Amino acid sequence: MEKITALRVFMIESPIKMARLQGVGNVKGTVKRVLVELTSSSGIVGWGEAAPWEVFTGTAEAAFAAIDTYLRPLVIGARIDRIRSLTLQMKQTLVGHGEAKLAIETAMFDILGKSCGLSIAELLGGRVRDTIPLSFSIADPDFDADMRRMHDMVPQGNRIFKVKTGVKSHGEDMAHLEAMRNVFGDTIDLRIDYNQALHPFGAIKVLRDVDRFRPTFIEQPLPRDCLTAMASLAADLDTPILTDESCFGAHDLMEIIRLRAADAISVKLMKTGGLLEAQALMAIADTARLPGYGGTLWEGGVALAAGTQFIAATPGVSLGCEFYMPHHVLTDDVLEEKIDNRNGEVIVPTGPGLGISVSEKSLRANARILAER
Repeated sequence: MEKITALRVFMIESPIKMARLQGVGNVKGTVKRVLVELTSSSGIVGWGEAAPWEVFTGTAEAAFAAIDTYLRPLVIGARIDRIRSLTLQMKQTLVGHGEAKLAIETAMFDILGKSCGLSIAELLGGRVRDTIPLSFSIADPDFDADMRRMHDMVPQGNRIFKVKTGVKSHGEDMAHLEAMRNVFGDTIDLRIDYNQALHPFGAIKVLRDVDRFRPTFIEQPLPRDCLTAMASLAADLDTPILTDESCFGAHDLMEIIRLRAADAISVKLMKTGGLLEAQALMAIADTARLPGYGGTLWEGGVALAAGTQFIAATPGVSLGCEFYMPHHVLTDDVLEEKIDNRNGEVIVPTGPGLGISVSEKSLRANARILAER
């Protein structure tokens, strides 16, 4: 059976087209990511990506070190058909660093899929969908610039827009929501994301103002440890509450379900630390009838290809995805060809493995390489 014979790891930096105000933290200029290239004994190459965010999950520097120093010895010689065994070994060897473990697992799945001619979605149980509705985040400090983007995007079939709130004043937030509803009416699926910006005291008054704009959900209005207060909001508001920062893994979700602290969850591969872990999380959510939403941090095309394959094979992630970075925020991406977006939807690649191509040329031409081993 084929084994992994080589591992290369890259820390890269990519410029972005616009600043982003995200509540929990702001981003401008560039974003850092870590890419992993694995090669099997027959020469099949697989790619994975770790895209941590220092205010959310960790740092790119830590992910690079985790892969290079601690996970490399486990990966070299690992059988490509024993991915779950490798994930268990990684857990036992290294606490945390889920993004690094995800990058390795993704690259292993990419190789396995290429070796047998199947996409990762098929390896995860088969597709339940071939396209995923795309959500774009309204987070530019210049709201007028975002409105111009919406004027371009809505006629192209984009319907879902998630507004980052709680960074500016409540009055500004309400004015922006009103402007969006006045211009686009019910032709858009409007969603709200506070990224933990509110405090329990007084939050209900703020969110009742938001209710009148009929959003599909309000995401993470309170700090991640305020689950009892989140439960009161979920009970009192007409709008469903979606949790993100409060839900990293299965233990978090079980507590959310026990307290009835949310009506839906944001599933991010960078939080769960693996495709298999993300499917296990959604199995619990499905049992509790909580739908999932495909969230993102600052991933490029490799990680988002993994995300599309995961969502394609996971019925409960039914609220769309925000995999807009390569098309709308990154100035360049390392893929030879971006994953297709059409009529407001992400088209799930159909090729083997991730269904994407990365070459030495596309990597070095489209990102600044800060470190490689």
